[in-house]
Amino acid sequence: MHILVDLFYTILATIWDVLPIALIIFGFQLFVLRKAIPNLKKILMGFLLVLLGLGFFLEGLEAALFPLGKLMAEQLTDPAFIASYSSAEGITWWSYKWVYLFAFAIGFSTTIAEPSLLAVAIKANQVSAGSIGIWGLRIAVAIGVAVGISLGVFRIVTGTPLYWYIITGYVFVVIQTLYAPRMIIALAYDSGGVTTSTVTVPLVAALGLGLSSTVPGRSPLLDGFGLIAFASLFPIISVMVYAQISEWKALRAKKHLTEETRNAL
Repeated sequence: MHILVDLFYTILATIWDVLPIALIIFGFQLFVLRKAIPNLKKILMGFLLVLLGLGFFLEGLEAALFPLGKLMAEQLTDPAFIASYSSAEGITWWSYKWVYLFAFAIGFSTTIAEPSLLAVAIKANQVSAGSIGIWGLRIAVAIGVAVGISLGVFRIVTGTPLYWYIITGYVFVVIQTLYAPRMIIALAYDSGGVTTSTVTVPLVAALGLGLSSTVPGRSPLLDGFGLIAFASLFPIISVMVYAQISEWKALRAKKHLTEETRNAL
């Protein structure tokens, strides 16, 4: 019964959040464009499904995914568990190797399940006439998020400054932008934004806060946040790497075909 009450209030809050979007869209259609709304019944049904879906999803996050992410972080950083994997030198950064693996796995899986990334991948595939693969883009982004979150977890464990990683990462992105195929650059930058959405953010935030609460000497406020920045930065790098590798393979195949044709003549 408690869950149903929470679900009701979550749906009400979702309606309140989505209402300005609906007012802007319908307002421009009716008062600026001054045209009737096409397929009104279908659009209203779509809005209803969106509201219900978001309500159920947000309640599910609060009831399961958020607590689960924090619980896994607490269990993986439990002193007894960490001590069992420590060396003779005591607890080092490598003693948290299972935390890095969990961060990589959770970053990859949540990104693959991200609805916003799927939407962008489908549109990119349509606009590029199939040259950008849906699964290729999704996997490239997921690998970037997984590596980024793993590195962010390493930062929390070691206590190193956040700006070291962010500045270095964006310097690398700027250099990479000069050499990446032009058709992929804007998409790569957008890919960093779509990863910080409804599925990824709650679990990653819970992981960061749970980890910083259990690692000795770390503050949830100072060290618990920042993983989302890694999840936004590293997909830009991985997507451009994916494009550069694809371009290199295409050029290599073309060169090989040219050599075969020349030999045949």
